[in-house]
Amino acid sequence: MSFAERDGLIWFDGKMVPWREAKTHVLTHTLHYGMGVFEGVRAYATDNGPAIFRLQEHTERLFRSAHILNMNMPFNASELMEAQKAVVRENNLTEAYLRPMCFYGSEGMGLRADNLKTHVIVAAWEWPSYMDPAAKEQGIKIRTSSYTRHHVNITMCKAKANGNYMNSMLALKEALDCGCEEALLLDNEGYVAEGSGENIFLVKNGVVYTPELTSCLEGITRDTIMRFCADIGLEVREKRITRDEVYVADEAFFTGTAAEVLPIREHDGRVIGSGKRGPVTEKLQRMYFDQVCGRRDAYPEWQTTVIS
Repeated sequence: MSFAERDGLIWFDGKMVPWREAKTHVLTHTLHYGMGVFEGVRAYATDNGPAIFRLQEHTERLFRSAHILNMNMPFNASELMEAQKAVVRENNLTEAYLRPMCFYGSEGMGLRADNLKTHVIVAAWEWPSYMDPAAKEQGIKIRTSSYTRHHVNITMCKAKANGNYMNSMLALKEALDCGCEEALLLDNEGYVAEGSGENIFLVKNGVVYTPELTSCLEGITRDTIMRFCADIGLEVREKRITRDEVYVADEAFFTGTAAEVLPIREHDGRVIGSGKRGPVTEKLQRMYFDQVCGRRDAYPEWQTTVIS
């Protein structure tokens, strides 16, 4: 089904608008130049009803992204958190993927970006697992992309910006065309950066490794997993990682709001570890799903129920 032909409500510039009426003009500035910021957020079913996972952190990152791109925000963080709760509630969703996005309108055209207004939408819909459910156990195949992750002085890598994801789309399409499920992008110096929309972790000799936060996005799921590692006594080292270190890892996995915790079984034709989800990945994956579904007592502040 086309995303334009769904039923429901979308929060648009402070009002709930029927889904099919949430439209913009073809001369919308962001459509032409890509200057905008967004978030990917999930709500999960819990015993207390649907709960949005780490709503505050996602909203704070949205505002950081807008600040980096010098976009003036017409709403404050509290208003946007309430909007995200409202779209889940008003659409009667028990689980949901949420998409808050800020974009420039059709008030002007050209690179000067004069007299433009920042518009904000929040949509929510049912979106199942990013990958085949079997992939959560069996893992996925990835390949090193021929596309380089953005250089830190070419675009703003700390902003979750709309235009940045053209690079991700090209890398992912290339990987899919080669029979893999995901891409691994290297930075401009040849070190491992991230997937097309995920952070990456390796496990080697009982130590968990992840790339330094230079050109890769500061993932909220990444932070969640690092907190879990600390809780269970797993050492995490942030360092530069080469792709051949991925080849010889005991385990590897991606993290992200869409991907959740996703094992990697093969990279560039090399089997990683046992060729399926490893024990550390399995433990962290189980902790993650227990957390987002409200089955853990730790970090209650990470769950925001949508029904007061």
